[in-house]
Amino acid sequence: MNNLILRDNLFEWGKRTYLMGILNVTPDSFSDGGKFNNIETALEQAKNMIDGGADIIDIGGQSTRPGAEEVTLEEELNRIIPIIKKLRQNNSIPISIDTTRAEVAKAAIEAGADIVNDISGGTFDEKMFSTVAILDVPIIIMHIRGNPKTMQQKTDYNDLITDIINWLSFQIEQAIKAGIEHQKIIIDPGIGFAKNYQQNIELLRHLSIFQSLQCPLLVGVSRKSFIGHILGENDPQKRVWGTAAACCSAIASKVDILRVHDVEEIKQVTQVADAIWRK
Repeated sequence: MNNLILRDNLFEWGKRTYLMGILNVTPDSFSDGGKFNNIETALEQAKNMIDGGADIIDIGGQSTRPGAEEVTLEEELNRIIPIIKKLRQNNSIPISIDTTRAEVAKAAIEAGADIVNDISGGTFDEKMFSTVAILDVPIIIMHIRGNPKTMQQKTDYNDLITDIINWLSFQIEQAIKAGIEHQKIIIDPGIGFAKNYQQNIELLRHLSIFQSLQCPLLVGVSRKSFIGHILGENDPQKRVWGTAAACCSAIASKVDILRVHDVEEIKQVTQVADAIWRK
């Protein structure tokens, strides 16, 4: 896999684990909804994550928790554009925009974002791949079935790992046909999205198989319900060490990027785990 350069930040795949810090500027995200949905608190949280060792800040204005309602295009833009602009004024950290809408992706990149993180893998908006190709930026293609409102009713797979691999492979082909360079595609198997508890565990056990797709691999396990299930912990904010264990497992499978809420804590996990498992 070719390395990636974003605003003079070099991503050398396989050398170490990179951290994507989650900045939800929404009132209803499952873990931190409403905590950072104004410019002041959002920028303060971004600074905390950067100081804690984040390599990318992922900004989202539409909750993707199970059962989430879709917000209007105008509302999504109003939530994310001012924060991207303000963050970009003061910092050169790569910014990703967590959206399924091509129009939001375009506006966000123009405002100063660098990566498009599409939890629908290009399936919700038929213009997403062609738009990203024109913008000439990397895209994260995540596996999902249905949408956040319906996805937990769509967990019936013939063969979980094979089905996800085939789906991602097809979407990678579609992205390349639309004009996106292979080296600018990052994949995410979508832990927690149209997967039940046992399927999430199985995915974590078989992450190394996804290297066959020859794309950098991103995984988001942070504070998710399967960790709460194991710990018997209903409060997502009290799942940091369970998250750390899941992240450590992912690093052992050579995951390239971890998408996390608790950057400072997981940074320590990556430093130690990288020393053990990476050459």
